Amino acid sequence: MARPTKGKQIPNLQEAIKDLAWQQIAKSGAAALSLRAIARDLGITAPAIYNYYSRRDDLVTALIVDAFASLGESQKEAIRHLPEGDLITRISTLGFAYRNWALTYPQRYQLIFGTPIPKYEAPADITIPVAAESLKPLTNVLQACLEVNLLCVERYSPMPPELRSMLEDWSQYIGGVNIEVLYTTLIFWSRVHGLVSLEIGKQFPASITKPGEVFRREIANLLSQYLRK
Repeated sequence: MARPTKGKQIPNLQEAIKDLAWQQIAKSGAAALSLRAIARDLGITAPAIYNYYSRRDDLVTALIVDAFASLGESQKEAIRHLPEGDLITRISTLGFAYRNWALTYPQRYQLIFGTPIPKYEAPADITIPVAAESLKPLTNVLQACLEVNLLCVERYSPMPPELRSMLEDWSQYIGGVNIEVLYTTLIFWSRVHGLVSLEIGKQFPASITKPGEVFRREIANLLSQYLRK
């Protein structure tokens, strides 16, 4: 990226700062993120960047919020034009959209799901709501499955009291969603997320040259295990 001339006006400086931050993360990882380096690359003074982000952690938090918002919007967009009654297709589409987003934006994926940044702790009041919103499309579809008796909750093992308590707390936080729906959301997400993490981290065995085929089969397995045919 060409360095702007000192004193040059930069349209939408806040977005320019974020763009440079993503470039830094792609090159050196989130732990190496530096406000001074971003200011230098933009050709502005350090105090100018501090008007937007007084600390590196504030910028990291803003990037995390943007990443979760991007993930959530990609999930909503993936099923926006699908028939609401075609629940099976909506679930599988959400799974494939999750993988596609992660492969398209690996830096965003790694920032919100990868190795923790030393000495950084995400402010829960800022990041948890947007993180929860990114799961809402899947939760909503699974809730619809429960309402039409498509979700095979009778096959589930008895729920331990401690798990029930945690899920009830979560349900109250997001507006009273059925706790079995929340449990199923976690299971679907964890299995999709696990395969994506292996692929992003290049941790599949060398002979697995097309991880998408593993992913495709696991989506089919999830549907057959948890939903009625």
